[in-house]
Amino acid sequence: MQFRCQFYDRRSAAREWRPLHGGLTLPIDLTQTVNQEFSMPITGLTQIVGIIADPVAHVRTPQMFNAAAQHMSLPAVCVPFHVPPPQLGVWLTACAGLRNLSGIVVTIPHKEAVLPFCDVVTDIARMVGSVNVVRREHDTRRWIGGNFDGQGFVAGVKAQGHTLAGKRVLQIGAGGAGKSMAYSILAEGAAELVIANRATEKAVALAAQLKRAMPEASVRPGEADPRGFDVVVNATSVGLTDDSKPLDANRLDAGTLVCEAVVREGGTALLKAAAERGCLVHRGEWMLRGQIVEIGRFLGFELDASLIGDV
Repeated sequence: MQFRCQFYDRRSAAREWRPLHGGLTLPIDLTQTVNQEFSMPITGLTQIVGIIADPVAHVRTPQMFNAAAQHMSLPAVCVPFHVPPPQLGVWLTACAGLRNLSGIVVTIPHKEAVLPFCDVVTDIARMVGSVNVVRREHDTRRWIGGNFDGQGFVAGVKAQGHTLAGKRVLQIGAGGAGKSMAYSILAEGAAELVIANRATEKAVALAAQLKRAMPEASVRPGEADPRGFDVVVNATSVGLTDDSKPLDANRLDAGTLVCEAVVREGGTALLKAAAERGCLVHRGEWMLRGQIVEIGRFLGFELDASLIGDV
């Protein structure tokens, strides 16, 4: 087997194949490195922000966080870690001793599983029963958990000129992200929130939990039928890896705002179908952008939203 490394010369577009030691070469495209100047050196002062998932190849947070950190010359870097569920506890224990670890972004499937490892959690994280970021306080040896899924979603909606106040909202999904998103949707003054979930009992439980926390809110479990709603939100991972949809898109009303939590290159099948139906579409990237700002602040980094990279 032969591996080759591809180099590009600044002075020409010609390609050269140069062997490495031992006669082996590796295929690496250094075009980006050659054509761009990067001012994000990794030094002994660099703070690490991890992101854990299983799988992890699809995550976009590192690209977006690091773009802002580079532009702002922040001494921080976001690095992905593929952590299978059985190794979660061992991995967190090992990370507790890393003094240059600012914290860890938490995504599927760990948002609820991480909660028992937290020494302190924010009010929203406690209420929804999941976290999407943990901060390490090294002096007190504590993990501090927070959940910014909902705040990030609302920030993204507002940034695109939309509003949730006074709207009838259908949310598909009552899992880790869905819980936080539902809370924030109601906090924004939605006229009604209907929660649909494949496991109906989860939707029933979440609606009851939200009603206890916000007695004046109009919230109930229901079916995944989008007809008659102003806003439809997919708070599940459906559509992340294939063209499946969380609901029957043929029932979408024209003019409905259809929002995604899923970040997928080229858009999800739901958003494509919604656009064909004459709906307004709101990509998952906008939620992620809002989340990154909130998560950065929680970890001690004030990120400029306008400098967060695109995905």
